[in-house]
Amino acid sequence: MHAVLLVAVLYFGRELFIPLVLAVLLGFVLAPLVRVLRQVHVPRPPAVLLSVLLAFALILGVGAMLGRQVSLLAENLPAYQTTVQAKLAGLRAAGGWLDKLSGTLAEMRHAAPAPAAGTAPTTTAPEPRPLPVEVRAPEPGALQTLRDVAEPLLGPLATVAMVLILVVFILLYREDLRDRLIRLAGARDLHRTMAAMDDAAYRLSRYFLAQTAMNAGFGVFIAVALWIIGVPNPALWGVVAGMARFIPFIGAYMAGAFPAVLAVAVDPGWGMLLAVLGLFASSELVMGQVLEPWVFGQSTGLSPIAIIAAATFWTWLWGPVGLLLSVPLTVCLVVLGRHVETLAFLEVALGDQPALEPEELFYQRALAGDTDALIEQAEKCLREKPLAAYIDAVAMPALRLAQLDLARGSLAEERLERFRSSLGELVEDLEEAAEEPEALPPLGWRAPGAVLCLGGRGPLDSLAAALLARVLAAQGFGVQQGGLIGNAAGTGPTAPPRLACFCFIEGGSSAATARTLLRRQRRRLPGVPSLALAWQAAAEGGLMQALRAEDAMLAATLPEAVTAVVGLAGQAMPVVPRPEPPAAEEPGVGLVPA
Repeated sequence: MHAVLLVAVLYFGRELFIPLVLAVLLGFVLAPLVRVLRQVHVPRPPAVLLSVLLAFALILGVGAMLGRQVSLLAENLPAYQTTVQAKLAGLRAAGGWLDKLSGTLAEMRHAAPAPAAGTAPTTTAPEPRPLPVEVRAPEPGALQTLRDVAEPLLGPLATVAMVLILVVFILLYREDLRDRLIRLAGARDLHRTMAAMDDAAYRLSRYFLAQTAMNAGFGVFIAVALWIIGVPNPALWGVVAGMARFIPFIGAYMAGAFPAVLAVAVDPGWGMLLAVLGLFASSELVMGQVLEPWVFGQSTGLSPIAIIAAATFWTWLWGPVGLLLSVPLTVCLVVLGRHVETLAFLEVALGDQPALEPEELFYQRALAGDTDALIEQAEKCLREKPLAAYIDAVAMPALRLAQLDLARGSLAEERLERFRSSLGELVEDLEEAAEEPEALPPLGWRAPGAVLCLGGRGPLDSLAAALLARVLAAQGFGVQQGGLIGNAAGTGPTAPPRLACFCFIEGGSSAATARTLLRRQRRRLPGVPSLALAWQAAAEGGLMQALRAEDAMLAATLPEAVTAVVGLAGQAMPVVPRPEPPAAEEPGVGLVPA
């Protein structure tokens, strides 16, 4: 109900809100110029007046140039009409298809329905033709002519005057207005209020600066290119193109329609039209797909869907002016959502930040069985961080989320199996895409089964062991997994392992179960040290205390576990560079326990 009331107020009060919003946004643009003038000891009132006059002089200068270009175009239109008529005559002579089409349509339009079979045609007397009547209005007087000319200009002139006055007062009393907004927002939380206002000012300034610079450059490029192509009035179309790009997504194509039509009227052939269409299509493609994502991703913080939705909403609400103001207004909403807790949904719905954290996205894709998305996410993360860091920051937290759902009883068996299968396929893909390590561990640690990775009794512990095994294998260790998913070895180790690694996800295996597993390992593999990876387990929790009581090496993260294994292997002999295999040597030769 409140949203409907707000939309109604914005719609019916648009005559007041549009000048106010324009003035506020123009104040954001001119504030840096006023600040620069103040730094050179210009008093505030002259600095504000000078900045506003410069801005409006620039706007009026561009408007005057556009008017001059439009008048020149109007003078040359009769000459362009001759070229269009000649081109249409050439199309008719090329096969007469235009005449045939127009003739067929005319015959279909004037054809009378045929009389039914067995009925005699009826004849009717021709109706009398009505007498033509012509009504002539009296010639308007001087006062009526003046009113007809002035009425269309009064509305825009009043808006411009209101914007001018508001901008001057906003810049003159900028600090006072800021203090009053802080008081209205809540003076007891000055830090958050100031952060929100500074964030809004920074983003809007960055947006206008980047958008204006890019659109100005786009307009200059279009003008030069059209001059080279030979389109008349290239300066006019350059300015139109630069201004039209303030309209999201479709502005440049709308601007390209005018020089395209003019190219048809100027060039006797079709080469100029094709050149104009190719120019606008290629330049907008570069701007929209290369430059804007790189610049605006750091300026506005809006998602592309949010920009489209905002443009649609504000155009419906305020017309063409709303279309131009849609992005700045939506940026303000995103800033509010970032700093006001009750409006946080605005940042989620409109912002460009990912809606889900990487581990949540991993978990959701794995539950859905979307292995391709998991692999794509892994490839993207591995370009920025090593394998162990990626698994510890993304995959292991996803296992923790699954364990929590299992503990609540909200994870169905079917989804659990899909999760297991997706993770197993990811482990296999990571094994295929793994690169050779720059340095290998000692020879004995490279033998098959040198490191034995085992999961606890929890439903997801075996998955954690598979991930640890994948990371150790990428480091050059010979890894054996006992009945685990992923890349379990086909044959057992040729010698007792040098290290046994147990993996636990807190909430899966109990402390008693972990203690039993470690004791059983010591009985079956006497003298083999053990490492327990209890991922993100509480330091004083029951699981960590039980593992600590069994004298096992402990690790709370996957990188810690890898560091412990590498350190244990380095105690026997230093890590050596990976040797180049002989050309005639069979694969696997020399990989025997030391």
